[in-house]
Amino acid sequence: MLDPRLLRTFIAIIEAGGFTRAAERLHMTQSTLSQQLARLEEAVGQTLVDRDARPIRPSAAGERLLGYARRIMALQCEATAALGNPAGTTPIHIGLPEDVFSRPMARLFGEFSKRHQEIRLDVSAGLSRDLTRRYRGGEFDIVVVKEPAPSNDCRASFPEATGWFESKDAPDAWPDPVPLVTFPPGGLYRETMFDRIERERRHWYIAFSGSSLNNVLVAVEAGLGITLLPVAATLGRHVRPYAQFGAEAPIMVSIYAWESTGFIAELVQQIGAAMSERSRRPGRS
Repeated sequence: MLDPRLLRTFIAIIEAGGFTRAAERLHMTQSTLSQQLARLEEAVGQTLVDRDARPIRPSAAGERLLGYARRIMALQCEATAALGNPAGTTPIHIGLPEDVFSRPMARLFGEFSKRHQEIRLDVSAGLSRDLTRRYRGGEFDIVVVKEPAPSNDCRASFPEATGWFESKDAPDAWPDPVPLVTFPPGGLYRETMFDRIERERRHWYIAFSGSSLNNVLVAVEAGLGITLLPVAATLGRHVRPYAQFGAEAPIMVSIYAWESTGFIAELVQQIGAAMSERSRRPGRS
């Protein structure tokens, strides 16, 4: 193991070109400087500087060591800075549906990170059932999910207005069977769509199955079929309500968290406030 203090002395001697200037730079006596260099040379078993040269130059062995010495000192400074800076040392894992991760929610997370630089937010988007499974498995500290009814351990729950939508360029009447634009299997909206259209005794087929909210909206805008979506997700999109089916019963958006104190509690409170605003003004999220 090479003592970093001895390496620092060696680097200073070479960069200063002599013992006098190096001693001034390091605020130590020339005698101490010479002793430290001698200890380093003893440790490596090589002469590291040409003491007769003016300015002092590294020996062949010193040239080989110099690059390593600089890298070791740089890594030491980097490690010291990393350990001295608490930024990002405490992770909080959050899961939520894609459409809930709106601009207001993103701003909320950004402002929280600025206030608490020691926190590292790890945010994932996905389908509610998968998010619930992962939360129960301990992967998330906080999760926002959509479900028919909240469980007893939810921190807060809000109604989410939903409705059927079609392209603004859609025909006056869809053919039989009617094309559907859906999320992948396992999604709550997909199953609700199938239940409703069966009750209406309509024939149907899946024209497009999208892996994301944006995929589904693009497909509907293009006229590939009708779909069921949160009203808030359709703001500014080239879609209109599908009058024949209209609105569906609201789905519940629930917040779950394992802890009820500290940073987790603060985030839950802020997410709840954002979701409350979203539920009051579904068309402006």
